[in-house]
Amino acid sequence: MKSPVIIKSFPDGISIILDDKLPFPELLEEVKRKFRESSKFFKAAKIVLAFEGRSLTDEEEKQMVIAIDENTDLFIMCVLERDEKKNEMFLKAANQYLNDGQGQGGQFYKGTLKSGQTLETDSSIIVLGDINPGAQVISKGNIVILGTLYGKAYAGGNGNSENFISALVMQPTQLRIGDYILECDGSKPSKWLRQRAVPKIAYAKDKTIQIEPITKELLNDIPL
Repeated sequence: MKSPVIIKSFPDGISIILDDKLPFPELLEEVKRKFRESSKFFKAAKIVLAFEGRSLTDEEEKQMVIAIDENTDLFIMCVLERDEKKNEMFLKAANQYLNDGQGQGGQFYKGTLKSGQTLETDSSIIVLGDINPGAQVISKGNIVILGTLYGKAYAGGNGNSENFISALVMQPTQLRIGDYILECDGSKPSKWLRQRAVPKIAYAKDKTIQIEPITKELLNDIPL
């Protein structure tokens, strides 16, 4: 008999395949049981989460995330739609961000920057972690943050306003691209809002910095 809840890993995190016939309360209990039994395996990993096989309302999705959070030590950064076309789009975007237009490769940094820390590079960079309040990342190229941006990010450190900043969760205190600066609220959203956040990109346009959700149409409109 096929299990009503199947957990699979993918390069970005964990995908949960849900039975589309089982009543939701029973399905929720099965999710709790599955993750409770697997908690030692997952440990305190930082992941993104995706649901497949069943359409969930916002409230049902929220209950699912809370159930997983309460039965494991996982840190759920956000919930993403498991869509192969979108995955290809984001991968393409990340690869393009790493290309600084001068034939130079980008860099990867794994870890979270804490208050008072600065990460500075002469090339584009992907950060596998968070930028906490009081921390900053500075790049002469583009910046991709596979985590939460609460602190400051400065792309185009050589004065190039055609560079970009993107993050899974965009809540910065300040953004700078080339010579343009955007002061932001920087307040931390609630846990659920953080999990529901949409990956966003910041870019310079009309002498200001724009922040928008990443979409295929947007990527086609701006000069990556």
